[in-house]
Amino acid sequence: MKLNFTYLFLLFSICPLLSFGQIKDSTINIWQFEINYSFHAPGGDIADRFGVNSTIGAGLTYKMKSNWTVGLELNYLFGGNVKEDSILNHLKVKVGEIINKYGEYGTISMTERGFYGGVKVGRVFPVGRPNTNSGIVVNVGAGLLQHKIHIENKDNNTPPVLNDYKKGYDRLTNGLALREFVGYQYLSNNRMINFYAGFEFYQAWTQCRRDFNFDTMQKDDSKRNDYLFGIRVGWILPLYKRTPETFYYY
Repeated sequence: MKLNFTYLFLLFSICPLLSFGQIKDSTINIWQFEINYSFHAPGGDIADRFGVNSTIGAGLTYKMKSNWTVGLELNYLFGGNVKEDSILNHLKVKVGEIINKYGEYGTISMTERGFYGGVKVGRVFPVGRPNTNSGIVVNVGAGLLQHKIHIENKDNNTPPVLNDYKKGYDRLTNGLALREFVGYQYLSNNRMINFYAGFEFYQAWTQCRRDFNFDTMQKDDSKRNDYLFGIRVGWILPLYKRTPETFYYY
C-alpha cells in the first residue's frame, strides 16, 4: 500500500487546530501519536548480510505529569544493499543469469525487509523553553526484530524463486531486541510544531527461522548478534484530554 504523504501532511497540520488553547504552564498528562523515520548503520552479524537501512513507523506514547512515559511502537524496516547476494548462484547458467519459464533471462532483485515491534518506557527531562513538557528524552524498549532478504521476480515467471521456493533463500531471521533512544522532544505552546529527534541503538539476539536453506542444503542453527545504530526523527500529534485553563501570553 502506497503512503499518501499529502493526506498525512494535512492530517498533522489540521488536527492540532482542533484542540483550542495553548499548553498549560506545567507538566501535564498527554497521549502522543507519533510517526517516525530512522536511518541506521548495521553492526554485528547483520552487517555481513545487509548495508545501511531505514525504518518508517508509528507509535503511541503516554506522557504522565511526572514526565515518565510508556508506549508502543511498530516500525517497518527496509534497505537496498544486500551483501549476501550469492544465494542464487547455483540457479544461474554460464552467462550468470537465471532462466525463466519462457527460456529467457529472469529479472531478479534482492532487497532488505523487516520490522521491529515493541514496548518502551522513558522520561522527559525539561530543559529551557518552551515549557516543561519539552526537553531531553531518554527511553528504552524491548520487542521483536525481524529481517529477511526480499526476493522479487518481475512478472513472476521464474519458478525457482516463486511462492514457497523463495522461503528457501530469504534467510528469515528474528529474535528478542532491546532498543535505546536519547534525544530532544519539542512540544510547542500553540500545538502547531511538535517533534523529536535523536540517536537510537538496537541490540538483537536472533536466529534463522527457516527449516532448510536451499543453497547450502542445510538448516542454519547459528545464533546471531545483530546491531543497528543511527538517527531518528519523529512528528508528534499530542492528544490532550481537555483544554488547559492556564495559558502563555506574549
